[in-house]
Amino acid sequence: KYVALLCSSLNDKVDQNPPNMFKNPGETAKIRCLHRINSYYVILWYKQLKNRQLQLLGYMSTTTENKEKGLDEDVTIEGDANEGQNCTLTINSLSVSSSAVYFCAASYHSATYH
Repeated sequence: KYVALLCSSLNDKVDQNPPNMFKNPGETAKIRCLHRINSYYVILWYKQLKNRQLQLLGYMSTTTENKEKGLDEDVTIEGDANEGQNCTLTINSLSVSSSAVYFCAASYHSATYH
């Protein structure tokens, strides 16, 4: 068995790398997100669940990591979300349930304050 991670972005100003990867359970996966949107200072990370719903994993606000509580995966979010910068989602100790499509999104704010 292996873990398949597909990475997707629906905007030509937001890039994710690599576009897909195959790993063994127990390994670590790193997905990088880069955006080029003026005045956007937040990068959000989502996992698409089997029922096609998106689960928020967390977000990077400028240089501050904000992870959601109660996640199945052990994730870290590192980087700088300022315009033209990048952010890396690291999924530690992959399991078969880590197989999914992962999305990053750039935002003006996290919406947690509004």
